[in-house]
Amino acid sequence: MPLELGIWRIDSGGPDEVQIASMDKELRLEDMLAADISIASPNWMVIGRQVHAHGGFIDLLAIDRDGRLIVLELKRDKTPREVVAQLFDYASWVKELRDDDVSAIFETYQEKYLKNGSESLDAAFCSKFGVREMPETINESHELVVVASSLDDSTERIIDYLSETYGVSVNAVFFRLFKDENREYLTRAWLRDPTGVQVDPEARTAEKWNGEFYVSFGNDYDWEQARNIGYIAAGGGQWYSRTLQTLEKGGRIWVNSPGNGYVGVGIVRGEPVTAREFEIVDANQVRKPLAELDTVDPELIANLDTAGNEDYVVPVEWVETVPLSQAVRETGLFGNQNSACRPRTSKWNHTVNRLKKRFGIND
Repeated sequence: MPLELGIWRIDSGGPDEVQIASMDKELRLEDMLAADISIASPNWMVIGRQVHAHGGFIDLLAIDRDGRLIVLELKRDKTPREVVAQLFDYASWVKELRDDDVSAIFETYQEKYLKNGSESLDAAFCSKFGVREMPETINESHELVVVASSLDDSTERIIDYLSETYGVSVNAVFFRLFKDENREYLTRAWLRDPTGVQVDPEARTAEKWNGEFYVSFGNDYDWEQARNIGYIAAGGGQWYSRTLQTLEKGGRIWVNSPGNGYVGVGIVRGEPVTAREFEIVDANQVRKPLAELDTVDPELIANLDTAGNEDYVVPVEWVETVPLSQAVRETGLFGNQNSACRPRTSKWNHTVNRLKKRFGIND
């Protein structure tokens, strides 16, 4: 069924419905997304706007922290068939872009819209995502996103069919503007969960999940402490932490440090809990919360009292780990922005096989 959002004000003795406001044929929405793409996804960075492609102009082109390109097409007054057909036409052009093509698109975007052509794509990417370097290869895959202020049955059916039947990485994000006296509010809803684990277009060719979990360990955390105590962590908002729920006790994880490489393999020994709840045994054999350690990683407790943004910790029994300086990094290894997932791609099978050899795992 099509998405429909409503807001009611209840502090005035209501509920009083907040009225829907005009989005000015979605041009204003494009402006807002270009100014702050995080309202759609904190994992994206805009690199192009009104990018000339065969068949027209891509409304917004973004890149995520794994180097995937995101094609965003505003629905405007197009029919469902028109907007989806336009997206696929653009996708056929985007998939051929080389690294230097993407860099040139970003340079044009800066000069035309940001009035600044001095920052390289590499520098902007590292600053945005807090990494030391971009992925070795970019645009190995891409995602298609319909952006709309309203969504109809037909568009929803087409997107669900392409995604579920053919494994196409396509989604829709729905925005609605509300006005309450002199205040305006913007709401957002995704048609499909954007943190879903099946995000690679290769998913259709994979036979089944190989039983191995992927984990991304953020560079803001202290990896040496995680190695010594035995845990992985994710936080800064539910967008990042909730995928830890996909892990299973007893499951084997392969841990990637973005920008560095794979640094460990281990067995999950418990469910995700906040840093306040996570307990360790100290040097005196006394159990105490990790957060009470004098040497606790400050990143783990930075959001301890901020509901919804707490950092979550998962206990891990390490099988093998290496310091960041010895991280395993090879061309062709799997990478993903989710804190944890169950990849279903041939690349993940290849990655696990390679990591078994590099870490000396025999099974």
